[in-house]
Amino acid sequence: MGNTFGRLYRVTTWGESHGGGVGAVIDGCPPRIPLAEGDLQTDLDRRRPGQSKIVTPRKEADRCEILSGVFGGKTLGTPISVWVRNEDARPEAYREMETLYRPSHADYTYQAKYGIRNWQGGGRTSARETIGRVIGGAIAKKMFGQLVPRLSVTAFVRQVGSVVARMDAVRVEAREVESNPVRWPEAKEAEQVIRLIERVRSEGDSLGGVVECVVRGCPVGLGEPVFDRLEADLAKAVMSLPASKGFEIGSGFAGVRMRGSEHNDEFFMEGKRVRTRTNRSGGVQGGITNGEDIVFRVAFKPVATIAKAQKTVGTKGKSAELRARGRHDPCVLPRAVPMVEAMTLMVLADHYLRDRAQNGLNR
Repeated sequence: MGNTFGRLYRVTTWGESHGGGVGAVIDGCPPRIPLAEGDLQTDLDRRRPGQSKIVTPRKEADRCEILSGVFGGKTLGTPISVWVRNEDARPEAYREMETLYRPSHADYTYQAKYGIRNWQGGGRTSARETIGRVIGGAIAKKMFGQLVPRLSVTAFVRQVGSVVARMDAVRVEAREVESNPVRWPEAKEAEQVIRLIERVRSEGDSLGGVVECVVRGCPVGLGEPVFDRLEADLAKAVMSLPASKGFEIGSGFAGVRMRGSEHNDEFFMEGKRVRTRTNRSGGVQGGITNGEDIVFRVAFKPVATIAKAQKTVGTKGKSAELRARGRHDPCVLPRAVPMVEAMTLMVLADHYLRDRAQNGLNR
């Protein structure tokens, strides 16, 4: 079972939604990087449940504890192990799922593949597993803060249902995103989106949408041709997140409506730096970063757990009706924002270390 992501910067996540806890082991972080539990807690607080009225009411503080790899406030270069205790697990709420397959969940496929599954909240398929990813991303952020301080990663909710934010991605700032619980880039529109989520939740249903991400200050040269293109690894990273269903970078699917003469990013010189006049490539050309902003989008489906009755089948092959009783998000988008940022940081950290290993510090 694939629980490890990355080559040189490797993150292994562990734990189940309703077990004793969840966490991660991060291997490959360079030594002497300042790191404390508070550095991780900031992003864990952005991901945690119960932070607003439009997310799951599960009450988890998600307080992390660094178990290894840090001494005197700095990383040792050895594996960093971090865990978060589950404090509000209610496995009894999922008893019905022991014998019934939830529509659009992994219950049936896990059972078919392994012959056994943890039916308590979905086990490893639960979004609670992403705590380990957020930890891995937070450590990567600290690494870049020391080695590439100009680099920043900002994700935001671009779309919920049919409502789309019109703000240009390059103008979005993290403080604007964090100013409202839906993580919408324009605060004036946020209340409209919140009301939409609340209405759909009251109807026992759920919504999907799109998270957009902008990477600023990325060095030129990260990524490799052919199989390890940066956009390919970004796609794999974010498409491994729960509920993700689509990925596009730069112009994405809209680019098919353009001709090459319209779509090409022309080069020009800005001092000694090569720039592009447009950024339809999304900051990546030939699988390698060109120094422009990396801009991509991730589509998330409506949350599969809803409060409406649904037709299903049981483990013995008989038809049944299921009405979900667990706690869940009516819209995963607000909590997906720090998850997308974390996976992006992990990909960039891995490729940064690979580039440094191949080309040295001063290429």
